[in-house]
Amino acid sequence: MIPQQRGEQLLDCAVRYADERHWDVFPGTWLRIVDGIAHCSCQTPSCAAPGAHPSRPDWADQATGSAASVRLAWGRQPRASILLPTGRTFDALDVPESAGFLALARMERMGITLGPVTCTPDRRMVFFVLPGTAARVPGAVRALGWAPDSIDLVAHGEGHYIAAPPTRIGGRGAVQWVRRPTVANRWLPDAEELLSALAYACGREPRTDGPAAPESCAAS
Repeated sequence: MIPQQRGEQLLDCAVRYADERHWDVFPGTWLRIVDGIAHCSCQTPSCAAPGAHPSRPDWADQATGSAASVRLAWGRQPRASILLPTGRTFDALDVPESAGFLALARMERMGITLGPVTCTPDRRMVFFVLPGTAARVPGAVRALGWAPDSIDLVAHGEGHYIAAPPTRIGGRGAVQWVRRPTVANRWLPDAEELLSALAYACGREPRTDGPAAPESCAAS
């Protein structure tokens, strides 16, 4: 089981994601505190995800499921964010936090099996689903009667990534688990199993531009 979120170390978590969950992980940027203000190590003043994005363009090649390689990477930079590439061991469905909690309650009432779920400091919820299923989401959303660009539901598959707990994003707080990885949710649902509840919940929300790549609930 993934360790408790408060007080845990980035290295410990990254190793457990790779070793126990068999997820590929890679180190991202990190936060530098200057005069009490958090700045991204990329040194871009307008950085949209300070401390929580890839630090190099070949990030996909950096991603590894080797615990030894993970220890080496975080040994070099212990403050590096933990990023997980989608499209490999899982895809991800990214929705507004309020819609996510509404959908989560509905799915639990319906007895739908869920995988891990995270909540990010910019108030998004990310649902882990089977790899390769994100590509079918636009067509499945249309089949449910929604125009994909009319609801704030973003599917992340190959070529994308998400930030994993306990990664912190600027001064906003940390990515947190809503549903932690456990033995019981090792088998992930197909994206289409969650879409009816997610699309309905997102349809009740005003449409906003979803993130091109998820940055990451309120500060922990």
